[in-house]
Amino acid sequence: MWKYDNPVEIRFGQGTFDMVNEIIDGRPYCLVTYGEPYFEELGLRVTHKASAPQLIVNNITPNPDFITLTKSCQQFSKKASSDCVIVALGGGSVIDAAKVLASSNNGFTPVQHFLETGKGESQLGNHPIIAIPTTAGTGSEVTHWATVWDTNGQKKYSLARKSLYPTHAVVDPELMLGLPKDLTVSTGLDALSHALESIWNRNSNPVSANHAVFAATEMMSALPKLVDDLQNLELRTRVARACLFAGLAFSNTKTALAHSVSYPITLKYNVPHGLACSFSLPMVLASVNGQDAGCDENLRRIFGDDLSAAVTRLERLLNDLGVSTQASSYGVQKGEWKNLLSDALAGERGKNFIGTHESVFKNFAI
Repeated sequence: MWKYDNPVEIRFGQGTFDMVNEIIDGRPYCLVTYGEPYFEELGLRVTHKASAPQLIVNNITPNPDFITLTKSCQQFSKKASSDCVIVALGGGSVIDAAKVLASSNNGFTPVQHFLETGKGESQLGNHPIIAIPTTAGTGSEVTHWATVWDTNGQKKYSLARKSLYPTHAVVDPELMLGLPKDLTVSTGLDALSHALESIWNRNSNPVSANHAVFAATEMMSALPKLVDDLQNLELRTRVARACLFAGLAFSNTKTALAHSVSYPITLKYNVPHGLACSFSLPMVLASVNGQDAGCDENLRRIFGDDLSAAVTRLERLLNDLGVSTQASSYGVQKGEWKNLLSDALAGERGKNFIGTHESVFKNFAI
């Protein structure tokens, strides 16, 4: 038995951004975005068609944490009406921050309490979200959770609520044409990790697997070409579509080991999330071979019949994109790497992984 569920209405393709006013449909809205000139220009395109927002929250930073989110929620609670729609325009950090704002109720304190204790969800707010991603990586536009960081406490939390599925995802690849190479690579590899992690996952199902196989195959084909032709709209479209399908896959499975081990590496060594969750993929792939017939079948749809050769192919892909597959390249020492893997296997995301402690450490590399 299995089930698959995703309630987000998706609008995909060049020009869909200019349809956002139809979705807002005259409702009061809050624009959540970055405080940079490019996003100010995009925001003006929204306000030109949809009228002025109730407020703009533009203090969003990468890896939104308790400190910045406290300020954002204070601003939101002062001006947003109870029927305010949130329009999230930006990368995964913006969409995650929007989900926190949607849950806030007179500030960040109720959200923080829920994150730290798992209690008090009835005290949280509920605002609809229109998600407009400007990167092809996180897939947050089609999931019901947000990553929240406590930088001071060196902890990562996941805000998970069914009400946090955006009502609409507007994916316009044209908005991604200005992304630099490094961000294109790191976000694309985040999406590749989502796809693969949803395959070697205890929660995998036939629908999520089909989405994941398509996403991984497309990303591995299009991303290396895109980094050499960043203004190619056709390649941007393929990568954006692959990211979307990866999001649809892991929206039902969550992630697994590679993501679980990435969070402390991002917190301690400031490694961008997309790199932190992707450099270990070849090692994880090697450790999962032969663990589950269904998983092997889906991986062969991506890599071909020889899954041993697939490990080398995946490692070569990462290296060609300038990504080392050695933990030591990111400052992690051998003993620490072993401990991080053990802790990751025991964590919530690690428990989704179909491999074993023995299979992982058989393929251990530093």
